[in-house]
Formats: sequence, structure tokens, C-alpha cells
Amino acid sequence: MTESFHRSGESENPYEGQQQAPVNPEWPPPPAYAPAHAPHSKKRGRGPFALIAAVAIVAAAIGGGTAYGIQELTGNDTVASSSTSTTVVPSSQKGTVAGVAKAVSPSIVEISADSNSGSSTGSGVIITSGGEIVTNNHVVAGASQIKATTSDGKSYTAKVVGTDSKKDLALIKLENASGLKAATLGDSAGIQVGDQVVAIGSPEGLSGTVTSGIISALDRDVTVPTEEGQDQGQQQWGQGQGQDGDQWPFEFGGRQFNGDTGSDTTTYKALQTDASLNPGNSGGALIDMNGNIIGINSAMYSPTSQASSSSDAGSVGLGFAIPINTVKADLAKLRAGSTD
Repeated sequence: MTESFHRSGESENPYEGQQQAPVNPEWPPPPAYAPAHAPHSKKRGRGPFALIAAVAIVAAAIGGGTAYGIQELTGNDTVASSSTSTTVVPSSQKGTVAGVAKAVSPSIVEISADSNSGSSTGSGVIITSGGEIVTNNHVVAGASQIKATTSDGKSYTAKVVGTDSKKDLALIKLENASGLKAATLGDSAGIQVGDQVVAIGSPEGLSGTVTSGIISALDRDVTVPTEEGQDQGQQQWGQGQGQDGDQWPFEFGGRQFNGDTGSDTTTYKALQTDASLNPGNSGGALIDMNGNIIGINSAMYSPTSQASSSSDAGSVGLGFAIPINTVKADLAKLRAGSTD
């Protein structure tokens, strides 16, 4: 802009073709051009300033920790999400299981769901301070009453907002809740085999249980029943399971575990972890060492499916989680009240 303006001034010399007056060498040299249209030059000054401000805002949004600030400014229905590794854990405890547990446990709830088929216990992740919670569809499917208990012992009644049985996801909302600590949803695309992870949930109703391990594999094809298939599965394996009722049947590698998945199933790509998962962990969080949620725990292998006694049930290091990027892509649909 400045270069083209100089050339324009030079091509319009008002003294061209005229006899010029003698120049006193002590006079100051005349300006190269008349600063015509001064207001326009001021407007040009605003352009770069606005650009710098916009770049600063974008840079701040990309930087770690700003997701929380955006959430507080825009309201309690905004999900704190990051496409990078946001550091949720205090620097003094960064990279430790204790640090992750302390930072994220307040964002994990225990879910109790009652239905005609019985009672089940699962887990959920708070994603907004107003009480939106992500969990598995199989934790709340068909429930007539849902209660959620936070890490500080407060109990809330919850309602289902939306479900997606094909991805085994559900969004519920706590009634009369505010000021809750929302988790930060990370980026599961950056996860690598061998990365350390922490799982938090309520196995066997033991709320706030923390386990740790690594990512064992990526993109595992895990097949689970949809809502209709779940009812069939409950009739086959749900009886005699006590109050947990969350030992979700699934299929992997051509074999079925924890019961029969039935004929109406869906398959999704899952993260595999050796972090200990047990009945009741479903819907809970799989977390990276910076405190970001990278997956929703959804299935685990239990020896009870191999006709062993119930006393042999437990984690054997084969757990699966729905990648958090799948969850984030599904949130708008769930919030719109989907019942797929």
C-alpha cells in the first residue's frame, strides 16, 4: 500500500514543464508527496492493529488453560475442549497419577440407574459446570430413574438429554446443579501406544476409584449391542450380577465376552488400555497425564464370560474406551435430544 502510494505521488509532479524557482540549500526539502486524504491513512492504521489483536486472541485460545477461561466467559453450557495437550494438573504434580487424580476426580460422578430390568451402577464425566454429563448409553438405557453422586458426596437427580446407541454414548443433565468442575476434553488423535493413562470411575459402586496403565493399542474394532440388544443381553447375563448390572457384553476379534451381544449390534473404533477396569467403570474417564479426558471407558473383559465362578471376576488388563474425539463430534447430536 505504501509503495503504490509513493509511485502515485511521483507521477503527478505539479512542477513538471515549469521553470522552477532557485532553491536555497538551507531550506528544508519539500515533502515527496502531499499527505492528502489524511483520514484514509488513519484507517489503514486500524487494519494492522485489528489483525494483531485477532492473532493475539487466536494464540491465547490455542494456548493451554484458556479453555477454562472461555467457558467461564461464555456460560456454563460451554464444553472446555482442547485440540492440544492442555495442562490441567498443577506443575508441581505434572505427570503423576496423584496429580491427575486430584485434578480430575471432582469432574467424575457415580451414576445409579433404575429400570424394569433392575439397577445398575456406572460412571460419568462432567463436561459443563451446569451439570451436563457424558456417559455410556448402556449405563442409562431404559432407566426410569437416574441419580448421580459427585466426588464430594452430593447427590442429584438426572434426566437423559440424548442418546446414541450406535456409539454407546449418552448425555444426561443434573437437575438444579451449578458451579460443578467440568473436565477438559482433550484430543485422542494425538494418543500413541505406550502413553500413560489414568482411569477414574466407580467399579462395584466404589466411587472415585483410580487406576493407571498405558494405551495398549489404537483403533480396536469393538462390537457392542445397541439398546435393543442390551435388553436381550440383560436377560441372558444380567441376572445374579447383584447391583452392578454393568458388565456390558461386547465382541472383539470374533469372540464375545461377558455374555451374548445379540443380533442388533454396532461397532466402533476404541482405545485399548491395560488400566484396570471393572463393572461400574463404564462411562468413566480415561485421562492423559496432563489431566485431559481422552476417552470414555466402555467395555472390559471379565473371566466370568468363560464359565468361571463369580469370585474370579475382575480386570485382566483388557479394557476399551471410546475416543474423546468421537464424543466431541457427537455432542451436538446428543444435546439436540437424539434417541438413536
